[in-house]
Amino acid sequence: MDTLTMLMLSAVSQANALLLDARQVIGLVAAALAAMLAARLGWHGTDRVLARRSEDDAT
Repeated sequence: MDTLTMLMLSAVSQANALLLDARQVIGLVAAALAAMLAARLGWHGTDRVLARRSEDDAT
C-alpha cells in the first residue's frame, strides 16, 4: 500500500511540475496569437478607412 501511495504522489507531483512549465509556454503562445490577431485587425481596419476615404474623394 505504501508503494501505491508513493507512486500516486510521484505522478501528481510530476504532473504539477509539467503544468507549471506548460503554463509559461501557453502564455507565450497566447501572447503571440493575440499580437498577430491585433496586427491583422489593424491592417484590415486601415484598409477599410483608406477605401472609405477614396470613395469619398471619388464622389
